[in-house]
Amino acid sequence: MKRKLWFGLILVVVLSALLAGGRALQSRRAAQAEAASAPKAAVVLDLAAADIVSAQRLELQRSIVISGSVRAVNSAFVKARVAAEITKIHVREGQAVKAGQLLVQQDSTEFDWRVRQADQQAISARAQLEIAQRSLANNKALVAQGFISPTALDTSVSNDAAAQANLQAALAALEIAKKSRGDASLVAPISGLIAQRLAQPGERVAIDTRLLEIVDLSQLEIEAALAPDDVAALRPGSLARLQVDGIGAEIGARVVRINPTAQAGSRSVLVYLALQPHPALRQGLFARGRIVTDSQQVLALPATAVRLDRALPYVLVLEGGKVKAQNVTTGLRGTLDGVEFVEVTQGLLEGAKVLSGSAGSVAEGAAWRLASPVAPATASAPTPAARAASR
Repeated sequence: MKRKLWFGLILVVVLSALLAGGRALQSRRAAQAEAASAPKAAVVLDLAAADIVSAQRLELQRSIVISGSVRAVNSAFVKARVAAEITKIHVREGQAVKAGQLLVQQDSTEFDWRVRQADQQAISARAQLEIAQRSLANNKALVAQGFISPTALDTSVSNDAAAQANLQAALAALEIAKKSRGDASLVAPISGLIAQRLAQPGERVAIDTRLLEIVDLSQLEIEAALAPDDVAALRPGSLARLQVDGIGAEIGARVVRINPTAQAGSRSVLVYLALQPHPALRQGLFARGRIVTDSQQVLALPATAVRLDRALPYVLVLEGGKVKAQNVTTGLRGTLDGVEFVEVTQGLLEGAKVLSGSAGSVAEGAAWRLASPVAPATASAPTPAARAASR
């Protein structure tokens, strides 16, 4: 009996719980249906003035992108002219030198002895010439008196000529020996700065061994490789603006030479641009920039306003309180006051309001409005009641 009673009580509790859960589920579904049927509030895009740009006519400059390394117009390697040991190097990297300044001294002992040897040979040859000349003079007198035959005179003439030739050869050998001794002292071929020191005192170097490199930073240029189509629009004197690594400000440049031949393989043409002087410029720095070829008055937009996430370029036009996507055709690109602009040749009228790229992704058809600037909050002086409350 008790078992049946407990079973009935449990059944009643279970049924009550199921009934309560059903009512809660029904109430939740009704609330969801009511929320779904309620009208949604329209979402309006608040735009700042900086998010809106206008299509306007600007004078854009047509330019060609270039890049290259800075190099000195005048540079030179100081090379050994004789095979000898280095006894002294008078300069180090970064030191300024002038043309004709003594830079490297090699051991000249061997060359000094060669000069003395050549000098003694010249003295001997001069003495032999004097003997031949006296013999010739005597034989001429004897022939005139009929004591010797003319054939003997011819021999004296030949000996005199040979002695003169031997003297000239000895003098030439002396000059060569002196030059070799002078070549042991190496001087700067140009004025500039020492860029590299490639040898040290005590080393024995061979002929044409590189010892020092000198660069003249007073005249710098860059060598840029351009496509033949771009070179056709260039002329010597065309101006350029370059950005050089490590230098914040732009550096002015000018086209000074155009190579008459194309490079084998790449078929590119080398163009040389002279750089304006700048104290921070160094040989080997990388430079990039644009060469201005001409300028045109065109309808343009900031390049960031033209969107490229579709098959065709387009802009988001702000028209009648709605955002509208409009396909456009672009043309010339140029920079004005540090901002890159792009020409719009079709699809947009002058004065059209366009959503800037700074606004991010916006759905087509979205409503918009110009957000009013928020006035900054000002701190007011506390009232007497407030001062009393703060005590």
